Amino acid sequence: MVRRSCRRAPRIRSCGLKDAKDKLCAGTEALVLFGDELKERFGADAELYRCEKCKAVYLPNEEEESRSGTLSY
Repeated sequence: MVRRSCRRAPRIRSCGLKDAKDKLCAGTEALVLFGDELKERFGADAELYRCEKCKAVYLPNEEEESRSGTLSY
């Protein structure tokens, strides 16, 4: 189940979301292989990142080139 999704901030690799107590997550965002729920929501070829701590899903920033290398072939 996807709890939250948002765009990555430019040049940022850590999660910037806050919890109910206003505490910053600061977990590491990692490129993810995703299941059927995310494929239906974002498309099968989407480049997605997920916070390893709070499990929020991030889409890449539209202003930056992909740095993951997955779409460069």
